[in-house]
Amino acid sequence: MSEWGFETRAIHAGIAPSQHNGATSIPIYQTSAFAYSTAEEMAEVFDGKKFGHLYSRISNPTVQAFEQKLNALEGGVGAIAAASGMAAISTVLFSLCSQGDEVVSSTSLFGGTLLLFTKIFRKYGVGIRFVNPLDLEALREAITGKTSLVFIETIGNPKLDIPDIVRIARLSSERSVPLVVDSTLTTPYLFKAVDFGVS
Repeated sequence: MSEWGFETRAIHAGIAPSQHNGATSIPIYQTSAFAYSTAEEMAEVFDGKKFGHLYSRISNPTVQAFEQKLNALEGGVGAIAAASGMAAISTVLFSLCSQGDEVVSSTSLFGGTLLLFTKIFRKYGVGIRFVNPLDLEALREAITGKTSLVFIETIGNPKLDIPDIVRIARLSSERSVPLVVDSTLTTPYLFKAVDFGVS
């Protein structure tokens, strides 16, 4: 698949026709649960010892194919699909932050993200330090021992400012702090985060 162009990956990644009766589009699996041959096999899946689908709200083959396609387009090591952008951002923050941690965030944010940071995550004891994403020195000064991640958008909403992601990624890496980039406006066709040093 690595030799495929972007368009080919967009069409074919995540689909194995041999596993779906030759279908070139992934079927929509309209099931809530999945059966296993034995209770022991199901227990291994429940315990995370073996991969498998349990409930569609967690994963199913249709969503898995989407995740594999997105991962192929982004050039990542894995992908997790979420129901919305706010769900995706919440998943990242709940994974990387604990009570008492801080997030260094761009001041140029989509309104929903701003509310999530100021109204929801502050309730959980996560501090948010807002910084102009175009001011690298301000970003450098804002990162402390409490910083659990730096959050920016590829194109700031609503100001349409464009941060220097390569330099911010380098700074985050130097400080051993993950850089989280919301690339809603750019998509992997225009911006592939790993190519800019985002890890």
